[in-house]
Amino acid sequence: MISALAVVQTEQIGSNVVIQEYAVIRPNVVLGNNVIIHPHVVIEESVIIGDGTEIFPGAHVGKLPKATSAIARAITYESRLSIGPGCAIGPHATIYYDVVIGANTLVGDGASIREKCRVGDRCIVGRCVCLNYNTIVGNDVKIMDHSWLSGNMTVGHDVFISGGVMTTNDNNMGAYGYSEHDIVGPSIGNGVKIGAGAVLLPRVVIGENAVIAAGAIVTKDVAPNKTVKGVPARVSEQRTQLIAKAQV
Repeated sequence: MISALAVVQTEQIGSNVVIQEYAVIRPNVVLGNNVIIHPHVVIEESVIIGDGTEIFPGAHVGKLPKATSAIARAITYESRLSIGPGCAIGPHATIYYDVVIGANTLVGDGASIREKCRVGDRCIVGRCVCLNYNTIVGNDVKIMDHSWLSGNMTVGHDVFISGGVMTTNDNNMGAYGYSEHDIVGPSIGNGVKIGAGAVLLPRVVIGENAVIAAGAIVTKDVAPNKTVKGVPARVSEQRTQLIAKAQV
């Protein structure tokens, strides 16, 4: 069903597609089978939407990255965007060009995913989460509400990032302009768990299956299977002792 009040400029529409009133679908968009587009959604040119994906009211898919003279970083991107099958894109979410989202991923209300981001399968990008440019997220990752992932960072598979987590990529806070080599965010390994309100500073490497306690400020690398807590974050021996007991 395509509403007479929608603007549909593509012919590449699968079967059983619903496009509701006041949605805008630009040329060369590909809509798979059983896609549902709610009112006031805007999908820009050449976006690909997989089978069974649902996009809720007010979402903007394929936003053109723009910069003013206030931005030190040169904005580069490709005019492409694909969202895999079985996804849900929440109300007023904004997904920029040059983004790839895997299958069965949920993007929450008001979330923002900027250019050059890659998000894997079966992920949750929670309400008002921001994935800044060139953020790479693996499969089965859960990023809870109001977290912010900085540009030029990576997240492995099966990671849990609780609400309000902040990451950073520039120790000089913009004082020396932008350099792709120098502006680098954290690297988060597979299986990591990060508690609410934690802060990860630039370039820190979080080893596999590490745990970052709520409110911790991580200023240096964390070894695999370690728990850190505090300000600045330090290794907690308690978890090490518990693991040792469990292995006996």
